[in-house]
Amino acid sequence: MPYLLIPNFLSQDDVREMMARSKQLLEDFTLEGHPMTKFTTGDSTQDKHVGDDYFLNSGDKIRYFLEEDAVGSEGKLNRSKELAVNKIGHALHELDPTFRRISLQNERLKALAKDLQFHKDPAVLQSMLIFKQPEIGGKVGEHNDSTFLYTDPPSALGFWFALEDCTPSNGALSFLPGSHKTNPLKSRFVRLPQGGTGFEPLPGVITEETPSSEPNKEGDDKYIQPPCPAGTLVLIHGSVLHKSEKNTSSKTRYAYTFHMIESEPYARYDEKNWLQPTQEMPFSKLFAVHA
Repeated sequence: MPYLLIPNFLSQDDVREMMARSKQLLEDFTLEGHPMTKFTTGDSTQDKHVGDDYFLNSGDKIRYFLEEDAVGSEGKLNRSKELAVNKIGHALHELDPTFRRISLQNERLKALAKDLQFHKDPAVLQSMLIFKQPEIGGKVGEHNDSTFLYTDPPSALGFWFALEDCTPSNGALSFLPGSHKTNPLKSRFVRLPQGGTGFEPLPGVITEETPSSEPNKEGDDKYIQPPCPAGTLVLIHGSVLHKSEKNTSSKTRYAYTFHMIESEPYARYDEKNWLQPTQEMPFSKLFAVHA
């Protein structure tokens, strides 16, 4: 299963509630004390958020990351804050009642996780609201999720909920079918001993390659961009290559996403991964949480 779309997994009431809560979180966002951290997946190290404390310590918090093109050369927003935020993460599934209900207290989702038989004891982590703001919503280059949430053996599975209709013009997801079988993991995204983050080859893998946001031109014509209306749940295998283009439309593309991984003793979560559990907030065991 490289990816699977389940239309209408969210009810219309769910979508309305999640959209309303998303907009309220944007309205509540204050720039006072914010480090103006931008989210970028580009290759340039200039202005990258990856590695700064605001990002690395966000695994058990609700924090706001800005679009690259929403911050001017003087370090100030060039548009309203509601249209400047790229994403909010990474503990919405624990700390926000609306998203906790959808993620951890959702009996339909628990039943799906059991039916999939992908995990024996799934843990939920890295929840995000992703906004793909009009005309500036940044491109996310070709990647797979297990590189960033590495376990041994690999076990990442993405749960991606469309809160608005996703179209080619507003940055819908696209997938490279079969890549979870033909594109073995070569590296992992880690916290570096000297600080910051980087890509490290997996043990026993001889390669000079590191993940890149540069397009895979040979495989571009093989990518599939399935229709994804609001309410759809997209399941994403941790090894499948996927991407999304820049939002060139005048409309937003709201989505909510989180990941599941296998728990010990069935898999070992790597201590070098950028996101680490804390004493105050260990990873959430899906089947241990009740309404």
